[in-house]
Amino acid sequence: MASTVQQQGTETGQHKLPVKTLVSASIGNAVEWFDWTVYATFVVYFAGQFFPAENQALALIGATSTYALAFFFRPLGGYVLGRFADLKGRKAGMLVTILLMAGGSQVIAVLPTYEQVGWFAPILLLLARIAQGMSLGGEVSNASAYLAEIAPPSRRGRYSAFFYVSTGTALLLASLLGVLLTSVLDDEQLQAYGWRIAFGIGGVLGFVGMYLRRSLVETDQFEENAEKARATKNPLMQTIRHHPRAVLQLCAFTLLSTLSYYTFFSALTPFAVKTRGADGNEVFIALSIGTALFVALCYPFGALSDRIGRKPQMLVWSGAMAVLIIPLSFLVQDNLFSLIVVFSVGLSLYAMMASLAPAVMSELFPTELRATGIGSWYNLTVALFGGTAPLVITALSEAGHPVFFFGYVAVAAAVAFGVILTLKETKGTELR
Repeated sequence: MASTVQQQGTETGQHKLPVKTLVSASIGNAVEWFDWTVYATFVVYFAGQFFPAENQALALIGATSTYALAFFFRPLGGYVLGRFADLKGRKAGMLVTILLMAGGSQVIAVLPTYEQVGWFAPILLLLARIAQGMSLGGEVSNASAYLAEIAPPSRRGRYSAFFYVSTGTALLLASLLGVLLTSVLDDEQLQAYGWRIAFGIGGVLGFVGMYLRRSLVETDQFEENAEKARATKNPLMQTIRHHPRAVLQLCAFTLLSTLSYYTFFSALTPFAVKTRGADGNEVFIALSIGTALFVALCYPFGALSDRIGRKPQMLVWSGAMAVLIIPLSFLVQDNLFSLIVVFSVGLSLYAMMASLAPAVMSELFPTELRATGIGSWYNLTVALFGGTAPLVITALSEAGHPVFFFGYVAVAAAVAFGVILTLKETKGTELR
């Protein structure tokens, strides 16, 4: 039981991590990001399957626009599924989110093509992606709340770290799957059926996650506050009216967090290849090394936040990003060693924040508003700044100033640093 875990952590000097519970809670996030990465990785192969293939450029625009549009359903999913979790329980919410994601992936794997059903094909693709977008919006808030609520106060950072350990692992696995399939299948095979294999694997992983999550126990925090949550009217307005400072703080550090993610997991790859003439294979190797380091560092950084506090670690992260991001961009060269340094430094800094993000977000709101508050404001910020990041990068690159994007990230880091200074230290405290 969740309560047993908490009592073991607080009543004795020894504590054994409930690894199965933590994996079950975090696996949904892994499946979510595996599926989203698979879409981005294989879009060039299946775009012509869902849009008129005679114009490959327009087909790719249609498929990537579907990807971007689904992104903006994250805030709606964050609010609807976050509120559902506040009313019906964290476990119920997490089962719904992983069902939507797994179902969406499995549907895409078997969808008919444009040649077979015409414009029904892209419409069905869009509906599946909307379901996945809403799912991802709800997953962050529901799993974050669950991990924070089952954790002993002195170990909340450690529990929190599992959330992004799963994310990094999923990104690495999806990338390696892309390498495997592109190595054993030619372009014609990838366009015909190879991409369906990738989505099918994502769907299977999702149903495995559902099976694991069925064994989860509802948190004591939810059970004790369920009636209060049901009595709460207009919960989104309640977060603004009664917790405006928490909303502002959440939006500020999420602004930098999402730009950090898209800088190192997305923007740097085309920047290195197109602008700095780096070898694509070497960029992939450097990114893989950086991602593996990110995964390895999340738990130690989560544990560190339980010792030194959330605020000092977040200040180091945001301050270092403000100072180093532009110099790192100039270090991106056609050289494997420099690429490894850039990705390793950048993703190590990101791990400082990612490791404690679920903990610090959960500590901002009371239980009856926790999933709603995180789901709504986190996902709105991600949609506004993460969803537009590729557009900003492309526009600046077309204008001949791709380095300006890193200045944009530096400004966001400075803003986040200033707002983080206003945070109260919450390590070791009881959740509200």
